[in-house]
Amino acid sequence: MKPKAYMNPYLAGLFLGFVLLATIYITGRGLGASGGVKNAVMYGVEQTAPEHWENTEYYQDYEESNPGSPLNSFLFYEIIGVIIGAFISGVISNRIDLKFEKGPSITSKTRFFFAIMGGILFGFGSQLGRGCTSGSALSGMAIMSFGGIITMFAIFGGAYMLAYFFRGLWLNMGGK
Repeated sequence: MKPKAYMNPYLAGLFLGFVLLATIYITGRGLGASGGVKNAVMYGVEQTAPEHWENTEYYQDYEESNPGSPLNSFLFYEIIGVIIGAFISGVISNRIDLKFEKGPSITSKTRFFFAIMGGILFGFGSQLGRGCTSGSALSGMAIMSFGGIITMFAIFGGAYMLAYFFRGLWLNMGGK
């Protein structure tokens, strides 16, 4: 069976805007994937190293402002919903396939290395920037935050500048 065509990106963007608007209306906060991942990591620290949890100012400040388990945050459940939703979408559109995609001029090992390093750098950067693209840029721009606008320009500007140097990892550059 042939995979279904992707949704029109403009329509998908409109739907994303409605989801963001509903999230802000219901929770009083925007979307943010890095916050959900951070909560899961904090839960792991709390469970595996309780003494460290109790003696670290960062965790105690978090616990004072957010009583209960770090997993009680809606952002954690947002991540679970994204994973489940992506799986359902893949099943419906016949796009479930376990394959390792890469360009013709890169080895699987190099592609894997750059994917892992990119994820690590993005995760680190999202903590330095106090949020990921969905939290800082998308949600920030939705409320006309100057920081959100600057974040969006930095994300896309940085991506365009770096794309030239890393395009050979994905595209066949004809020996370049």
